[in-house]
Amino acid sequence: MKLVLKIVGGLIALLLIAALALGGWYLYQKQPVRSGTLALEKLTAPVSVRFDERGVPHIRAENQTDLYRALGYVHAQHRLFQMEMVRRLAKGELAEILGPKLVEVDTLFRTLGIRAHAKATVAKMDMATPANQALLAYLDGINQYQDTQRSPIEFDILGIPHQPFTPEDTIAVSGYLAYSFAAAFRTEPVMTFIRDKLGPDYLRTFDIEWNPQGVLTQPTTLSQRDWGSLNHIAQISQDAMALAGVPLFEGSNAWAISGKRTASGKPLLAGDPHIGFSTPSVWYEAHLSAPDFELYGNFQALSPFALLGHNMDFGWSLTMFQNDDVDLVAEKVNPENPQQVWHNGQWVNLTTRSETITVKGAPPVQLSLRRSPHGPIINDVFKDSLGDTPIAMWWAFLETENPTLQAFYELNRADTRDKAREAASKIHAPGLNVVWANAKGDIGWWAAAKLPQRPQGVNPTFILDASKGEAEKPGFYAFNFNPQEENPARGYIMSANHQPKPSSGVPVPGYYNLYDRAQRMDDVLSNPKVRWDTEAAQALQLDTSNGYSRRILQNLLPVMQSVVTDANEKAFMEPLTKWDGNYSTDSIAATLFSQMLYELSKAAMEDELGEVQFKNLLNTRAIDFALPLLVADPQSPWWDNTNTKAKESHFETVRIAWSNTLKHLQGLYGTSLLDWRWGAAHTVTHVHPLGRQKPLHLLFNVGPFAAPGGRETPNNLSGAMGPAPWAVSYGPSTRRVIDFADASRAVGINPVGQSGVLFDTHYADQAERYIAGEYVPQHLSEDNVQAYTKSRLRFKPAP
Repeated sequence: MKLVLKIVGGLIALLLIAALALGGWYLYQKQPVRSGTLALEKLTAPVSVRFDERGVPHIRAENQTDLYRALGYVHAQHRLFQMEMVRRLAKGELAEILGPKLVEVDTLFRTLGIRAHAKATVAKMDMATPANQALLAYLDGINQYQDTQRSPIEFDILGIPHQPFTPEDTIAVSGYLAYSFAAAFRTEPVMTFIRDKLGPDYLRTFDIEWNPQGVLTQPTTLSQRDWGSLNHIAQISQDAMALAGVPLFEGSNAWAISGKRTASGKPLLAGDPHIGFSTPSVWYEAHLSAPDFELYGNFQALSPFALLGHNMDFGWSLTMFQNDDVDLVAEKVNPENPQQVWHNGQWVNLTTRSETITVKGAPPVQLSLRRSPHGPIINDVFKDSLGDTPIAMWWAFLETENPTLQAFYELNRADTRDKAREAASKIHAPGLNVVWANAKGDIGWWAAAKLPQRPQGVNPTFILDASKGEAEKPGFYAFNFNPQEENPARGYIMSANHQPKPSSGVPVPGYYNLYDRAQRMDDVLSNPKVRWDTEAAQALQLDTSNGYSRRILQNLLPVMQSVVTDANEKAFMEPLTKWDGNYSTDSIAATLFSQMLYELSKAAMEDELGEVQFKNLLNTRAIDFALPLLVADPQSPWWDNTNTKAKESHFETVRIAWSNTLKHLQGLYGTSLLDWRWGAAHTVTHVHPLGRQKPLHLLFNVGPFAAPGGRETPNNLSGAMGPAPWAVSYGPSTRRVIDFADASRAVGINPVGQSGVLFDTHYADQAERYIAGEYVPQHLSEDNVQAYTKSRLRFKPAP
């Protein structure tokens, strides 16, 4: 019997060993190939790829077509699943692999028309241009990898079929990029609701001029069902990227300093675009080199051209312009024919197209999508919240030529200020601030976008009324009317998503960020005593202070001190009275302040807005602008709780908010203030799409890490306003600093790692260094590339 047990035990052990061996072999087969020789179809000459200590490829080719084909291959072997997810999100094809829960997200993106627009755009493209030849070579490299190598683990888990990547995918992804900037979906419905349902006294808190011209006026033409429909769309818009695990573009910092203010005597460029955190991160770094071209760039999935980049001679960074390039338009319907709307003095027919969403494990979903002269009707395909008034979406991305690929092809080669300006002029939507510098001493900033001309008196913050002609666009302003600067006398340029002041006087409405972050950066940059170098630039990128808390607390603390009478509660309030506004990980005041802001907003506004509208408001920048004005106005109608018979003052509402703040934090962290540190409540986890399902989060997600910084500090590690604990959802997607005295010594950092392949060495090897505020070299010179090469891969032409 003992012998039998030993034999059985041995067999079980052998089976376990075999299973582990098979599992190890399975995972090994999925890893990127970074050494050896591979044959690549259509190459005209060998290409070398040297991978450095972070897994960044340094690609050397004899011509640019071979260069981009190799880039596509190595990009795909590190990020193929990311490429697959972002194209499916943009084209409305996620339900095919993720099932019915993604149908609404697919419906939204089909309704936006990105897929149809991409198809029409590609049909008109001249594929013989150098930019499009580069695109085709890059996509061919991706497809060759997909056709010849093992699928990523995620493809096996989800059963994703292989489909070739096409130019339509690249154009569609650029549409997703434009959409992710569009705050109109979240902002315009709630602001219109406040104006039309609550009135000008409530609206005044948001610092928006009360102007009924060009917008829906009372009595409102929107029904309760219309508001339900718009609220639903706003929520889907907010959730779309989270469900798909695709980063959302949020904000950014960038600045360029002229040589007269730097320690080296040459311009210095710094930038850190703020984008949603995910695993893998949004950027893929690569160094491209050919006899007539060199660039160290940060690349987005399915784009062959770097959106951020530099070489020894020039470089640039981007911030989001935040201009309003989306208008929601309430159409006037013909009472005799519901398929007609009023446009330019007459009834015109709506056009209709049909699309089919394939759904994993369920029948296909048929869509009938209508379009007016102002754009796609966005609210009549969500049947559970169907409204009565068709709401059209005018979107600059759909209404402009928008040769963005050509723009970045040129920007990747813009070695003079004139070339950079010309490249920037070709960016129509989304609006981007291009901050540029070169080794010759020039610095420049161009707000790149096609700015629409709107009729006098129109405020696009609200839903527009088509029946009055206020939604019409006579045309666009010329690029030279856009906000811009070149070599200003003050010696620096700074862009931080704040509202610009164009010298041309052209109006630039938008959904701009709080000015506190920009003000903090400008205060530091304007100090004439600072001689700027790489270390000083890093310190500013990592700064965790701003003046927002002081703006609010100067009016809020006196009220709190008058209503808080309990000695124990006063002790809890003491950190706020001494706070310098720094969101360091050991700050207790940062935790108290952030929870109090949420409780104050909830106590003041949720009763008037309702739960859904209030949640949508918390996801907009409008709430940030409103709170300083609210606490400064004791007569604001928001202070009264409309659910009670009594009329509450700001004293009662502040007292309730403070009481709820303490109750919530004590319930989470106990009664010791020492346990209320910011780093305990404020953490970042880089979430993989599959990491949203337990227990896969243990494998795929990276983190959590205690996070410094906060909402609109220069180190903008943040998320939507809400109750503790706070999961950071976005922040610097990279931090770059280039001193053009020697651009080969540029530094940067990736929030997670270069690779999106699970168990790869470079899957998360930069995550801890990133959150600690460290930087790593971006090797550009041949000596440095040679010194830090860890492996070599060679592509040869296929026989």
